[in-house]
Amino acid sequence: MSDHPKTPLLPSPLLPGAKGGGWSPVTAGESGADVFRSADGTRYAKCVGPEGAAELAEERDRAAWLRGQGVPGPRVLDWRAGEAGACLVTGAVPGVPADQVPAEELAAAWGRIADAVRRLHEVPVSACPFGRRLDAMVAVAREVVARDAVNPEFLSDEQRGTPGPDLLDRLTGQLAPRREQEAADLVVCHGDLCLPNIVLDPKTLDVSGFIDLGRLGVADRHADLALLLANARETWPDEERARGADAAFAERYGLAPDPDRLRFYLRLDPLTWG
Repeated sequence: MSDHPKTPLLPSPLLPGAKGGGWSPVTAGESGADVFRSADGTRYAKCVGPEGAAELAEERDRAAWLRGQGVPGPRVLDWRAGEAGACLVTGAVPGVPADQVPAEELAAAWGRIADAVRRLHEVPVSACPFGRRLDAMVAVAREVVARDAVNPEFLSDEQRGTPGPDLLDRLTGQLAPRREQEAADLVVCHGDLCLPNIVLDPKTLDVSGFIDLGRLGVADRHADLALLLANARETWPDEERARGADAAFAERYGLAPDPDRLRFYLRLDPLTWG
């Protein structure tokens, strides 16, 4: 859910360098943080106020852990925290986000993306200290809905116009079977596996790494697959190509996703942002 522009605040006093010198604001993204890029393009900084410091620390820990598992992603370079908030500095993952390549290039990279997602999902669950299981996601959704903070831009066409409590009720009625399915199919999930968070080498179209890891944790694999397949539909030129891509992904990934679970997680995810 990270493809809408926003206007950042002034440079944080926590940015390395006097008064944030040498850093330029990045105006794309929905992280809730103010993001800056270093002048030489080798580093990114996320800065938050005191209310967001704990969440940003969790992203720092997830990024460091994932690199330790051999999965490519941003390297943690610096961490600063104080009364003004917190700032996380990471190395840039070289390449271009997968949502910024045309359909033909995405198609050429599609098998490699499936391979990279499979390798992520093959990281041993027992080694992962971070959780993002269904009950935790639903708890977040309840809090967002209670604040009437659901972002309508994130909703599907069929969800728009329906009150948040009704959208949530449709999902919570399915929790018992979804919990059983989750328990039998837990993997280490990215948590926001959309194309902007998959970086490609523009020459080879290999996956350079995953970024924006603040939601990484153990969950049903369909929480990831639902977002990826739906988001890729914005690049494919028509439904026939999209269905072909879904089938190609399933073959390369090694598992045919459950359509009902894909729909469930695709409807739940928009309720967890707010």
